[in-house]
Amino acid sequence: MGMAAETQFHVLAVDDSIIDRKLIERLLKTSSYQVTAVDSVSKALDFLGLNNNEDEHRNSNNPDDDDDEASVSADDDQHHQEVEVHLIITDYCMPGMTGYDLLRKIKESSSFKDIPVVIMSSENIQSRINRCLEDGAEEFFLKPVQLSDVNKLKPHLMKAGRSKEMQANINKRKVMEEIQSPDRTRARYNELEVV
Repeated sequence: MGMAAETQFHVLAVDDSIIDRKLIERLLKTSSYQVTAVDSVSKALDFLGLNNNEDEHRNSNNPDDDDDEASVSADDDQHHQEVEVHLIITDYCMPGMTGYDLLRKIKESSSFKDIPVVIMSSENIQSRINRCLEDGAEEFFLKPVQLSDVNKLKPHLMKAGRSKEMQANINKRKVMEEIQSPDRTRARYNELEVV
C-alpha cells in the first residue's frame, strides 16, 4: 500500500457547485487519483498557501512594505511543501474569483507555475476557452465532466512529473559541477596558503 500512495497523483478540484464537485471527485477517485475538493478559489489559494500573498497585495499601499510581501511569499512557498499537488482542475464561473483568476495566480507563482491547470465550464464560449488555453490551461472540459475527460489528464501529469524530475537532475548536476570545479578547489587551497 505504501508504494501505491507514493505513485498516486494528487489533484486539487475547485467547484462551487456541490453536485459538480462530488462528480469530479468521484471520477478522479475512480481513476485512482488522490483528491482534495474545495468550493472556492479562495479556499484553493488557502490550501496552496497563496491567499495571504494576495491579501498583502490588495491591502498594501505603502511601497516600503515590499520587503514584507516578499517574506510572506517565501513563507507561503514553504507552506505548500507539506502537501504536493500535481494538477488543479477548476470550474470557470464561481462567485468572487473565477477559475481563470486561479489559473493566472498559479501561472504567476514561482512555486506552482509548472502544475497543470484544467478549466471546466458548462458554457461553451469559444473566446473564453481560447483565453484560458492561451494563458496556460492544459485542457478545457465542458460539463458535465466524463470519465473520458478524466482519462485525458494522465499525459499532463506525466509531463509535469518528467519536468520536475529533469529539473532535479539539472540541480544535482550543478551541485556536482560546483563541487568538482577546479576554481573551487583552488580557492580552498589558496585559503590554506594564506594561513
